[in-house]
Amino acid sequence: MTEQVNIQAQSQVVMHFSILLADGSAAESTKVHNKPAKFTMGDGSLTPSFEKCLIGLKAGDEKSFELQPEDAFGQPNPDNIYHLDRTKFSADTPAEVGAIIAFAGPDGNEIPGIVREVAGQSVTVDFNHPLAGQVVTFAVEIIDVV
Repeated sequence: MTEQVNIQAQSQVVMHFSILLADGSAAESTKVHNKPAKFTMGDGSLTPSFEKCLIGLKAGDEKSFELQPEDAFGQPNPDNIYHLDRTKFSADTPAEVGAIIAFAGPDGNEIPGIVREVAGQSVTVDFNHPLAGQVVTFAVEIIDVV
């Protein structure tokens, strides 16, 4: 029988995970398509707070961790809310409340924004992470650790 390896810094991990909201619904889950996540601890795939939950776990472990907003996706930042002119939108990207639209960031990468309000020619777009400000449960099932 092979010895079980505990997760530590630089471990290669294969796991299923779900991020659950306070109402129990899943915001994200690798189980939906039965494609477990594969990553190396410290490679930036997960935030340090999420990685800290995994330290010491081994293959076969299943655990859930409740994370406060500061340890998950942060608190909403009012500086990430912009008021744009309605002329910046088109038939392909309509200014409709709830629409998630990809905008070009200063570095050329796409940044998703959620349309929060449309008032006359002003469109309020929120660039905070959609889960910012929410308590989430990080549920994991460790498949393999190398």
